[in-house]
Amino acid sequence: MQDNQHRLEGIRRERSEVEQELERLRTQAHSLSDEIANIEQQKQSTNRIVNELDRQITGLGGQIDQITIDLLIAQDALLEKRAVLERRLVDIYKRGALYGWQVLLAAESFGDLLSRYKYLFLVSRQDRLLTNDMNKLRDRVARQRQLLVDARETLGRRRQERTDELGRYLALERERETNLRATRRSARQAEQRLTRLDRDERALNDRIEALERARREAELRGVASGAGAITTANLGGLDWPVEGSIIYPFGTTTGPNNTRIPRHGIGIKAPVGTPVRAVAAGTVSLAGPLGLYLTSVLIDHGGGYYTFYAYLNDASVRKGDRVIRGQLIGHVGGESSDEGPHLHFEIRGQGGIALDPGNWLRSPRPRR
Repeated sequence: MQDNQHRLEGIRRERSEVEQELERLRTQAHSLSDEIANIEQQKQSTNRIVNELDRQITGLGGQIDQITIDLLIAQDALLEKRAVLERRLVDIYKRGALYGWQVLLAAESFGDLLSRYKYLFLVSRQDRLLTNDMNKLRDRVARQRQLLVDARETLGRRRQERTDELGRYLALERERETNLRATRRSARQAEQRLTRLDRDERALNDRIEALERARREAELRGVASGAGAITTANLGGLDWPVEGSIIYPFGTTTGPNNTRIPRHGIGIKAPVGTPVRAVAAGTVSLAGPLGLYLTSVLIDHGGGYYTFYAYLNDASVRKGDRVIRGQLIGHVGGESSDEGPHLHFEIRGQGGIALDPGNWLRSPRPRR
């Protein structure tokens, strides 16, 4: 009874681990939701920066266009002033260089010569000053234009960096959303699988408990039930129900999407259609579909011991049939299960306590 109590506590611990795994998946989904919300905020902020950079680049483009027009106008004015200056110089020096004795001999009067020369000199100097101012204006406009072009290129690089950053945020958001969907799907699958396992396990336990109640009531009435076909003397001596390798052991195992699945029996891998035989004599208490376990057979061996055969392709016996040791009871199925074709085999002791079949079957186990 103490061993049975320990096994019951172990089953409860396994159930607690499955529930903890489900809670972990739910927490992970919540964390991913928060991360996606944070990424969305960063994406919106980066998008606003990109829009502002676009606005600044557009404004700089307009300024560059205007200052380019101003530069062209300044260059045209400079060319005009140069032409005027060249004409003035021609007017002054069209007879060659002026020497002091030539001015004295050619002038009608000294005052006339001085006035004419002074006028031409002032005009030419004014033209030179204007030309210098236009050169300075042209250079200043050119420098301003280059500064604007450099600023636009800088903004363009920043915009490209922010666009790349926005692309990374979008890719990260898609990745997190994919992970969130997968996590939520895993959580739903884990919850659904846990629920269905609970339901199927309760159905199996209800059947075994009903058989146990009937057995105990018969004992209280003094009805002799006879010796059971399985006793503790059979530890390590039962035949295997099917030949094959173990794909999952007794106890808690990891299922699809990292779900924790309590196993009350073992999984024996075998091809579809492989014969499945009773490990001991008894009476068939169940022969038919049982939820996730698909087609199943439950055999009452008397004395509070039962064996359970699940994931069958078909059942060769019916409820109420008496079977003998080694009799064919069905064929391997389970092709649509997560583990593929296999036989799920359980041994239940008094009170419906799940026992490790590895302690009851012959050793070494057969292999295909």
